Amino acid sequence: MSLKDVQSQKDFRNININKVGVKGVKYPITLLDKKNGLQHTIADINMYVLLPSKFKGTHMSRFIEIINENKNEINIKKIHHILAQTKAKLNAKKAYLEINFDYFVEKQAPVSKIKSLMSYSCGLHAFSSDVDELTLFVKVPVTSLCPCSKEISDYGAHNQRAFVSVYVKFSDMVWIEDVIGIVEANSSSDIYCLLKRPDEKYVTEKAYDNPMFVEDIARNVVKALESDKRIYWYKVEVESLESIHNHNAYACIEKD
Repeated sequence: MSLKDVQSQKDFRNININKVGVKGVKYPITLLDKKNGLQHTIADINMYVLLPSKFKGTHMSRFIEIINENKNEINIKKIHHILAQTKAKLNAKKAYLEINFDYFVEKQAPVSKIKSLMSYSCGLHAFSSDVDELTLFVKVPVTSLCPCSKEISDYGAHNQRAFVSVYVKFSDMVWIEDVIGIVEANSSSDIYCLLKRPDEKYVTEKAYDNPMFVEDIARNVVKALESDKRIYWYKVEVESLESIHNHNAYACIEKD
């Protein structure tokens, strides 16, 4: 049966659409895991292309077809292939692919040595035009403890959970675990899923001995990223969910 292709009809408003496609596609993916080789998780996938002004619409079903065709190969090594396929199949000069997912790392409690799984919000955001660009995103929960509060108080200091979001572009493979390690080593204390009382004592005192503003955490993380020769661009955001203020504290550093 021959059906009319409405999307390919001419449009006369002479307006390009920067991004058009599908958003929020839930799909199982396979990730490269530094310790275990592979890890399976569920991703939210967004795919877009540039739509020239002369076309009325894009072919939305083709995005899903591309995901289905690559269902066993959606990982960091195949992203550029998927982008090239997207440009070819949709006759587009620019293509975008955003894969957001939870990544799990086994962590051992500092004193009891009990193991549990920590989840981290991560993403692979890619763009293809004349050249391809790939950005790795990792969001790491940590503890921040206020140096000012510690300095002016007779005892105690306000502390809270903070989130460090790191975006990196790299010339050679950077593992998610590498980014997590950098962030956790440069905060007041890292966070665990499972802690017993001796562990709680340890992490509480560790944070107290390592007070940091959001500015400190941001600068510490950037200093570590600068020393990694694989990374040629970064953006670091730190947001502290303040425990004694009705607002959050925030800092951001982006490489020129």
